Amino acid sequence: MGRKILFITTDQQRYDTLACNGGVLSRTPVADGLAAQGVRYNRCQPTSVVCMPSRSSMLTGQFPSRHGVWMNGVALAPDAPSVAAELHDAGYKTALIGKAHFEPFLDPFGLFIENQLASLQLPTIDDAWPNGRRGPHRGFDHLEFATHGAVGPLHYAKWLFATHPEMVGEYFAPLDGELNVSAVGGGDSGAPQVKLNSIPREWYHTDWVAERTIAWLKSLSSDDDWFCWMSFPDPHHPWDPPASEISRVPWRDVDLPENYPESAEQRESLLDQKARHWRAWYDGRVVSNYEAPAKWVPATLTANQVREVNALNAVEVELIDEAVGRVLSEVDALGWTNDLDVFFTTDHGELQGDFGLLFKGPYHVDALMRLPLIWRPAPVAQVTPAVVDAPVNLVSLASTFMSIAGLATPSWVEGTALPVSNDDARERHFEASITEWDSALFGVDVHVRTVVTSQYLYSEYQRGTMHDGTEGELYVLADDPLQRVNRFDDPALASARSELSERLRTHMTRENQCLELAPVVAPV
Repeated sequence: MGRKILFITTDQQRYDTLACNGGVLSRTPVADGLAAQGVRYNRCQPTSVVCMPSRSSMLTGQFPSRHGVWMNGVALAPDAPSVAAELHDAGYKTALIGKAHFEPFLDPFGLFIENQLASLQLPTIDDAWPNGRRGPHRGFDHLEFATHGAVGPLHYAKWLFATHPEMVGEYFAPLDGELNVSAVGGGDSGAPQVKLNSIPREWYHTDWVAERTIAWLKSLSSDDDWFCWMSFPDPHHPWDPPASEISRVPWRDVDLPENYPESAEQRESLLDQKARHWRAWYDGRVVSNYEAPAKWVPATLTANQVREVNALNAVEVELIDEAVGRVLSEVDALGWTNDLDVFFTTDHGELQGDFGLLFKGPYHVDALMRLPLIWRPAPVAQVTPAVVDAPVNLVSLASTFMSIAGLATPSWVEGTALPVSNDDARERHFEASITEWDSALFGVDVHVRTVVTSQYLYSEYQRGTMHDGTEGELYVLADDPLQRVNRFDDPALASARSELSERLRTHMTRENQCLELAPVVAPV
């Protein structure tokens, strides 16, 4: 027997939502325990701050500019490289349970396997692999899918409709009549994408993902090596956890975030320092990301709405932590704990009131780019617990999984295996991490490249409808941890800016990139 891998992801979760990362709203003893026993990363960054590109990077070990999923609605090629396929070839049992989102959700003609599989009533299908081979879809023997609600063709929605149809309509309806993301408000504060959901907790998608994961684990033989990607749809909007649970975090008692300026004048002053699309979105003149409601104006966001959203988000985080605990208890009962590596992370963050904003988009600051990442190596590996401060990236996950399995990292993987200590990070030159953004929506296109080091967060905006190629942002992290003072044009930082810009140029001119953008077939 070798080491097994439980890869846990959430969707749109901030770094500071875990207690071990300084969070104060959610109780997260399971994640905190994993961190205490393993390696906690203080500055992990995604390849993109939107779902499909980031998730595709976790699977392929490549940046969006190589795997080709440059924005939501661009499908990952069926024969794209997959770390799950490599593990499957090496004899691992493989599963993905929960949210996948390598292919668009809005798929009225049923073009994509993710949206067909539940109807086919098959655990996977044979599909194209790289180099003309065929095998289980993206290398997974077993697939069961869920997303944020209960409408659509995925497994969770079909299960809820078949077993508890009266609960399907309890979830927030994510789209309006024009197929835009809904701006409808709810709850006590009228916050967008908030709804009182009377579904019992045990039927909610968080518990469903955990229970389906446990069922799959119980189907395995005791001597199987396995890779399981357990992917929770929360705490991504809409914020509609079971109503029975919302008393855990009374929203009226929630303090406003440190980076939420309470006066409009303060908010506008901060936004005016940044690239021009920040203020344009705040004022309701531009929407550059489909998941930000097209008919919602961020300037209307109130302090109480921020409080209520953050409270509901915190409830969802607690439910995830408890669900993870149940799965780990089952792993222990099955006798695998000593050989199990556990990872916990997310695909990107959420603004949650920072700068007076919600949701996400081409806004490369810590709210969206600084992610929780915990790796609890298998106890048998005898890795010393540590906190790593060096910048790392989710693109390193694929090579880390390969290393755990004792396999050579394929040539198509761009990231190197995660460091297990600060000394390891220094020796292997973990000095900087890159995040990309490309989008085209409603006639607006935005292109950003960002590099983060231990000292700086630096972004360049390429030519598009919002920018002429000369704008950027530069923050000195030690002096300005909230990224409030843009020093892009500060002569005192000219040398640092030149070095950071060269890092971006090196990244953007590397070999084997996708030179032509793949077509967008759906907005999300």
